[in-house]
Amino acid sequence: METAIFGSDNLKMLPKGFNKKKFTVTYNVTTNPNLQEIQNLSKIQCLGKKNWPEIDKINSWMISAETNTFMKWGGLGMIATELPDSFNNCFGKDGHKLTVVTPMYLGDTKKKKAELEGDVYTGAEHVAVKVKKIKTLEVPFCGERSSLVKYKVGVYTAAYHGTSYLLLSNERFFNIDPHSDNPTAQDACYVMNKYGINEVERFAFFSKCVYLLIKALCSDGIKGLDCPNVLIANDWHSGALSGLMKYFTVAQVEAKTMAPELADKIKAIPVVHIAHHLGYQGWDYDNTAKILNSLYENLATMVFKNAKAIKNSNPRATNTLIVHDCYNQASGSFLTADRVVTVSKNYLEEVSKELGFGFDFRDILKIRKDHRNFFGIVNGYAKKLISPNPEKVESVNKYLGGTNFRFYDEDHLDVKLHNKKEFVKLISRIATDDEYRAKVIPRIDCYKFEDISREMKDLANTPFLCSNNRLVEQKGYDIAAQAILNLYEKWKTFRRETPVFIMGGAGDVKVYEMLGRLKDKIAETSPDIARRIFITRGYSNEFTYAIQLASDFYLMPSRFEPCGLNQMESMAKGVLPIVMSTGGLVDTVEDGVDGFRTEVFFTQKRRVYGNNLTAQRLKNNENAYTETLEKALSFFYGNRDKLNEMSRAAMRKDFSWDVEGGSVYKYFNLLKTGHL
Repeated sequence: METAIFGSDNLKMLPKGFNKKKFTVTYNVTTNPNLQEIQNLSKIQCLGKKNWPEIDKINSWMISAETNTFMKWGGLGMIATELPDSFNNCFGKDGHKLTVVTPMYLGDTKKKKAELEGDVYTGAEHVAVKVKKIKTLEVPFCGERSSLVKYKVGVYTAAYHGTSYLLLSNERFFNIDPHSDNPTAQDACYVMNKYGINEVERFAFFSKCVYLLIKALCSDGIKGLDCPNVLIANDWHSGALSGLMKYFTVAQVEAKTMAPELADKIKAIPVVHIAHHLGYQGWDYDNTAKILNSLYENLATMVFKNAKAIKNSNPRATNTLIVHDCYNQASGSFLTADRVVTVSKNYLEEVSKELGFGFDFRDILKIRKDHRNFFGIVNGYAKKLISPNPEKVESVNKYLGGTNFRFYDEDHLDVKLHNKKEFVKLISRIATDDEYRAKVIPRIDCYKFEDISREMKDLANTPFLCSNNRLVEQKGYDIAAQAILNLYEKWKTFRRETPVFIMGGAGDVKVYEMLGRLKDKIAETSPDIARRIFITRGYSNEFTYAIQLASDFYLMPSRFEPCGLNQMESMAKGVLPIVMSTGGLVDTVEDGVDGFRTEVFFTQKRRVYGNNLTAQRLKNNENAYTETLEKALSFFYGNRDKLNEMSRAAMRKDFSWDVEGGSVYKYFNLLKTGHL
């Protein structure tokens, strides 16, 4: 092993490809107070030794790559819209404020489209807002030749549903027109765009933009915009921000390019990092030097050589900016943010105990947990937006044209039978009418849809099971597929109405193809059964809503699920979730009361949940999920009264942000005091 030596002069960039050689990082003992501050930062932050500032009126920014308002791909987009809306509704009258900062994406992925026409921005979620440009930033960042280029970034203000937005615009980094080499699983704001910008580089640039905006506010100010007094970094996408505010400022003071007073002002703003799921961290091996040089410019060597991680047992995580030899955008926040939050209490326990969940940050998160600056707060939701309501049902009918889905509540579950009949008509029409399919689900692929209208003779006794998760490994579609195969193998001699499965969502074509193979395999021996399996790729809000209006169960065999929103959405519609006992699914689904959970759960062949005897009997997640699926269907076939009671309990459950003791109040306390 060679020691990484980049010369005695700290005022230089990191050499290109420095991480691609065998090296270790040594931290020299120094009496220089600025370098000591950089070296000690991780320890101070992880041990919670920095005092939380006194905050009278909260003026917080939520920094998020996604929002449900303009660009949603998963749960972090939901929280970035619903938490601020709820916060402002609850506390705005008292002078507190939560503003959302997000990119102004432009372009068309063929599944997501966003455009700016004049002073009206229409995001990928079809929300149009009037925008006003208030500032142009110059953001130094490495271009195609790895030398710093000053990119112009427009700062726009907008408002929607009582929440203020700051939209940052740059054609090169926030364009979403896909590159010809863009992977099939990458879409929305995660595409490699036509300029060759990947997601990690895009969001490192985003963090740099936000940092320079804060710097401008702390120095000369911007007319009509107040400086925030606390920041929320929403997952790894804004993971570089904390390092910029706490490392880059100190390094600039050392280089005499920033006044100490300005650095102190920026550093004093606390950063709360929300970790959604640790499986996504923002890795970029090939661009490690380029991104670090882009963030820290000619001070990258100084920062890197002193960015010492708190002592832990993981030799891969000794530097806060890289893991082993690779740039990792989440790492900076986990090690230097003032507080870390994850999105359920059970997931907090998992990531701080199990390598299979916490990965390289398990030990660091355990330190934070033990020193009470790592918290678990269950994601809320706006229940009124996901519960069945007459206006939404009517809009679905209008969009789909010719359907007659009906509204229902927990006291009128019998309407489900009518909705099943409507869904069979809908799915059969999609299977037989190409023109209609192109009209109502133009961006959804359908795998060998067939007309089942004539064979569905006893819908009252036919269970409908759906899953509209993203097509990614995390969601465990392969586990569901194996469980379905196991179930049919066991039940092939049973004379019961065969279930209808509707599975799919936006995401990886390989997962879509795997589900297609499930249908084909069953068709080899049981074509009648296979006809009742519907596989899709793509997403339509109206089509998804229609599926859930007719379904009895929601499949969620997740490999990990930090919080999960799909189970909450399904429960609000009386669709009982069938889930793995992992993460937030443990916190939100009560087995046998408002849904079904596996008795055990494994990760990396280790039992994480459940007792040892059950684990020895079931052996793996596929068997555990098969057993739970069978249990749910047995309730449907043999104990409908109990099942209806569970559906009513699920619909009455309320995870809204602003219910008494709800999550928005926990965030308020955290932002104001640094504690729940």
